[in-house]
Parts: sequence; structure tokens; C-alpha cells
Amino acid sequence: QVQLVESGGGLVQPGGSLTISCAVSGRTPDYYAIGWFRQAPGKEREGLSCIRLIDGDTKYADSVKGRFTVSSDYSKNTAYLQMSSLEADDTAVYYCAASEGLWAPRLSREYKSWGQGTQVTVSS
Repeated sequence: QVQLVESGGGLVQPGGSLTISCAVSGRTPDYYAIGWFRQAPGKEREGLSCIRLIDGDTKYADSVKGRFTVSSDYSKNTAYLQMSSLEADDTAVYYCAASEGLWAPRLSREYKSWGQGTQVTVSS
């Protein structure tokens, strides 16, 4: 069983940056990937990005390309989502999830283990 814990959320001003983390523990397949998702109040969950930890291969949703960067530290079983030029519309609960392959973030059903989420609020 895989456990995921997000951290690093908080309040950030519009135009600011924030990096959130996802620490993974438990039995993980060699080629597992971490996906990042978010859900704002009243909106559907949105897939943002994903990374395969063993080789750093990544995918991004078009909506965050150029603003969000996903990275990982394989030795620490940790993934990161660096967010920049944040806007009020980026306010949401951000989740990480694990899958056995590098599935595009829009395919959230392929991600079987989920963290509890971390709140990111963009406001002045």
C-alpha cells in the first residue's frame, strides 16, 4: 500500500510563487509516477502534471504549461510542484496521487492512491 502526504500549501499573493511537496511511502513499483491535481470549490477535479520518478519524464496539462514545473527526488520518494505567476483562479486544494505508469494527468482514474490534499489560496 502506498501513502502520500502533501505539504507546503498556504496563502500567496497574486503573481507570487509556491512550491508544494508530495512525500510517498510504502511499497512503490519501480516505474511509478506521481500526478498533481487540484479541485476548487464548485469545480471538477483538474489534472495538472505528472512525473515518473525513476527517470523524471513529465507530462503537463495545457492550462499550466509554462507556469507550473513538476520535479522529483527519487532517493527521497518525493515529488514537487513549483507554481509561479499564481492567480486567484489557482486557489484550490492540491492533491498528489500515485500510479503504476506515467498516465496523462487528465486520466485521474489511473491514479489509485491519493493524498489528503493541501490548500493553496491566492489572495492579496
